[in-house]
Amino acid sequence: MERILISSCLLGERVRYDGNHRFLEHPLIVRWLQEGRLVPICPEVAGGLPVPRPPAEIVGGSGEGVWREEARVVNQHGEDVTLAYIQGARRALELARAHRIRIAILKENSPSCGVHRIYNGTFQGTTVAGEGVTAALLRQEGIFVFNEHQLDAVEELIKTLETS
Repeated sequence: MERILISSCLLGERVRYDGNHRFLEHPLIVRWLQEGRLVPICPEVAGGLPVPRPPAEIVGGSGEGVWREEARVVNQHGEDVTLAYIQGARRALELARAHRIRIAILKENSPSCGVHRIYNGTFQGTTVAGEGVTAALLRQEGIFVFNEHQLDAVEELIKTLETS
C-alpha cells in the first residue's frame, strides 16, 4: 500500500503560523485516512518553530535556492529562520524514507510546502512561481510532490504505482 506524506494542517491540525489549520474536506482524504495511507507532518513545527509564529517568506528565490544557499527564509520581523526550515525539511524526508513514501501532498503557497507557488518575500500577499524548502528537497530526492488541488492526480499515481 502506498503511503502519502501530507501537510498536517490539511488534516485539521492547528500548526499554521497563525495557529489555524487548512482542513481539506475531500472524499479521497477521508478514504486515505481510513485506509491508513496518510502520514502527517508540519515541517515548520518539526524544525522547531512554535505555533503561533510570525509569518515567514523566502527572500531571494525559492526553496531550491535555499538549498543552494542563494535564498533564505525570513520572518515578518526580519529574523532569519532558514535553519528551522532546513531542519524541518530534513525531518520530513527522514519520515518519508522511514515509511518508504513516494508521494507527498503539501500545502500550496507555504515557504516550506509550496509546490508550484510561494509568497515573494515582500509580505504583501503576492505569490510567485516557486516551491518551498521541503517541497524542493522531497522532489530532489525523487518523491512525487503534489498540492492540495491535485488529489485526483495523486489517486491516478497510486493506481499506477500499485499495479506496476
